[in-house]
Amino acid sequence: MTPPAAAPSGAAPAQASASQTLSRGIRALEILAAAPGPLTIAELADAMGVHRSVAYRILRTLEDHSLLVRDDAGKVQPGPGLAVLARGVSRNLQAAALPELTHLANTLDMTAFVAVWDHHDCITLVTVEPRHSGATVAQHPGTRHPINAGAPGIAIQSALTEAEWDRLDTGIPYRPEAGEARRKGYSASHDEVIAGVSSLAAPVRVPGGRPAALAVVYIRSAHDPETVGAALAESAARIERQLA
Repeated sequence: MTPPAAAPSGAAPAQASASQTLSRGIRALEILAAAPGPLTIAELADAMGVHRSVAYRILRTLEDHSLLVRDDAGKVQPGPGLAVLARGVSRNLQAAALPELTHLANTLDMTAFVAVWDHHDCITLVTVEPRHSGATVAQHPGTRHPINAGAPGIAIQSALTEAEWDRLDTGIPYRPEAGEARRKGYSASHDEVIAGVSSLAAPVRVPGGRPAALAVVYIRSAHDPETVGAALAESAARIERQLA
């Protein structure tokens, strides 16, 4: 009787190796995105905790896809391919939000942005700064902060009831301010993410997805917070109608 064929030796290790390589490539991009400037291959390898030869092989693949580029000194930095990928992230939300962000930024003279929920964090998806102002707070796309700090996170929580939030088992407590924001239509914070900076935000309910937040940040403003909050809530409602 012929014995059953054995599974190809090395199949599981090869699969694990491929997964590890992918994870390392993603980690390399995360490190480069967070770095204040270009890194040498040695610096990147140290940050990744791998040998330079391993880092070099990963970087060559990423470079082939324009996800990173090297400057004349051989240092590496994020490449234009990342911008192409980012364009597709929450594409409909970005398209619906951009006119509202532009209107809010220029009407209120504040930086306006959309934040999305990612695990325990809020990530800035798209931002617009006012055209004619030299003293606004910068909020760059890709900026990350804990969801349990700041008005955007409160607004995202406020899109759900406390019971609905608890059922998601996020491990993050439902803030009392979220209940208040649910009643008012917007949330407020000061000194929570950046010292001296205030923020107001309204929830944006995304069909089939997690809620997001439409927000502004500022240091000082001549506008009444209730007026700004109402404007955010109205803009968020228009975005939701576009997404419906």
